Amino acid sequence: MNPNRSGDLMRGHGVNLSKDVMVPMRDGIRLAFDIYRPARHGAFVEGRFPTIMLHTPYDKTDRRYSEIADYFVPKGYNVVLIDLRDRYRSEASGVYYHAATPHTGRDGADICGWIGNQPWSNGRIGTVGSSYAAITQVRTAIEAPKNLTAIWPDVVPTNSFQNQCREGGAMQQHMFWALFIHAQDDQRVRDDPAKTAEVWDNLRNLRQMFRATPWQAGQTALRHTPQLEASLLDYYTRGAYDSYWDRVEHNYTKFWEQHADIPVTMSTGWYDPFPAADTEYFTAMTRLKKSPMRLIVGPWSHVGMRGEASYCHQVDFGPDSVWGVKRYFEEQLAYFSRWLPDDATGQPADEAPVRIFVMGGGSGRKTPQGKLGHGGCWRDEQAWPLDRAVPTPYFLRGDGGLSTQGPAPDEAARQFTYNPAHPVPTLGGLYCAIGELPAGGAGMEQAWARLLSPVLRLRDLLSPGPVDQKEAPEFFGSEAPYPRLADRADVLVFQTPALTEAIEVTGPMTVHLWISSSAPDTDFTAKLIDVHPANEDYPEGFDMLLNDSIIRCRYREGYDKEVFLSPGQVVPVTIVLPPTSNLFGRGHRIRVDISSSNWPRLDLNPNTGEPMGRHTHTVPAKQRVYSDAARPSYILLPVIPAAESGTVA
Repeated sequence: MNPNRSGDLMRGHGVNLSKDVMVPMRDGIRLAFDIYRPARHGAFVEGRFPTIMLHTPYDKTDRRYSEIADYFVPKGYNVVLIDLRDRYRSEASGVYYHAATPHTGRDGADICGWIGNQPWSNGRIGTVGSSYAAITQVRTAIEAPKNLTAIWPDVVPTNSFQNQCREGGAMQQHMFWALFIHAQDDQRVRDDPAKTAEVWDNLRNLRQMFRATPWQAGQTALRHTPQLEASLLDYYTRGAYDSYWDRVEHNYTKFWEQHADIPVTMSTGWYDPFPAADTEYFTAMTRLKKSPMRLIVGPWSHVGMRGEASYCHQVDFGPDSVWGVKRYFEEQLAYFSRWLPDDATGQPADEAPVRIFVMGGGSGRKTPQGKLGHGGCWRDEQAWPLDRAVPTPYFLRGDGGLSTQGPAPDEAARQFTYNPAHPVPTLGGLYCAIGELPAGGAGMEQAWARLLSPVLRLRDLLSPGPVDQKEAPEFFGSEAPYPRLADRADVLVFQTPALTEAIEVTGPMTVHLWISSSAPDTDFTAKLIDVHPANEDYPEGFDMLLNDSIIRCRYREGYDKEVFLSPGQVVPVTIVLPPTSNLFGRGHRIRVDISSSNWPRLDLNPNTGEPMGRHTHTVPAKQRVYSDAARPSYILLPVIPAAESGTVA
């Protein structure tokens, strides 16, 4: 019995656990199952019950997983938790490559087949889990095993090349950090004190390691986990979409036709790395399948749906934004009760398929917790994207304006210099997290080690979410005198006048630029910002980040080929921003920032045109953004007509 379980369950009331049941997969490798079943007076309850299944690389005995059994088993469900192959108590086959692990879907199908054949199973399986434990759900659904009945993947990436490992041609460097988290408990490291210590020493020196690029084989403690080191170098150097990225391990979107036609609930957050992936997953399933699909998007960062706070980083969205573990489980129970029991009744006819949180409408003042009161409310929708959204171009003007009025023929271009030695620092945004291990003396380290796992002692090096776009000592990469990003010479700001009426923007969006550069290859970045007006709490106002992204110019004509720039050549580029939903209030401004770096969230372009991840030096690049009538640069915003921007509590 799990020692972390509650007192009632420790006495055997309600749940029995069969621990580390070793179940062979089709290739003979055995996975470790923890099987929780309904019990009465310490004995298994006879009968066939529906099953909730979770398949994870993060240790099936973790409290966040065993509490699933605490909740579901007393209500008449089996709960089966499984360690991924090569992880924890499952057997090793030497194929754990993080996102690129090949056996996950087939193992998921074998797991479903085994559970479905057990005498305690009614043959209906629902799956749960967030992040990697959502990846395993979708990979299993692509195999379409017959016992898989309904799934709830929370914050799942569906295309590693577009929305997990790379983005717009650049590497998402939260994956550098994530690989160390997967290395510290790798089966080849965890029982070797010297290797374990080296992994944690790397995480203690993460700042230096981010600066020590280009990364090379043997440079880090990942050399003790060859598959994870190989994944790092693939994520870092494979900038073009090739056969590596085209495999099912990386790109599920190619296999949607094979996906089981079963009910799916997709949940994500506007500040999670994957709102684009999850909303596109919903759209594809709705188009291709007959089963009912649901989409839930809140004002959350990664796995924030289970959080108990009403704020994300520096911004508060009000008490209605909170789900927390209790509601999370209640909603999942209601969902699976429609599909898994023998007497399941299916989807209620009146339930809206889409529920989104529209951010905005708050006071703009500081809350008792010291957060910006941005507010917001939930709203039900019948489709995604919203049919009533009006694609509206807001043109970047030569004088720094942002306007629905098109530019003049002689509108001036704006220019800046991008120097990779002094990049624009990451201030919030959409990524998982990046944590570092605090430095400490040997005695302190040993004392803490007896009390807490190093994972629990990590502190944020970068925190995702909405942040005022002003440098500060606590933000890695910031430099004195810590200016507002709007005041940096390498950031072009385009903003509307103060709005006379509120404007809601909900949906996916794109930025279209005409650019030139002195470099053969360079990057352009874009951010969408809600500029709160100044008040007593925020004398300088608050420049609230909504979303951001990038384009690496060598891939401007497609990710399957490299097309380099000629000095001064004027070309169009498109930056695809993640979707969001925000009400820009009266007196606020809509702002777009254009630059060429967002570090360390995204890797730096050296501006040399050398092979990806193998550069020998960096050089500054002189950048231009054009805004005249013949070369209009603009952001295409999905504007919701004011009369149709209703909300529900």
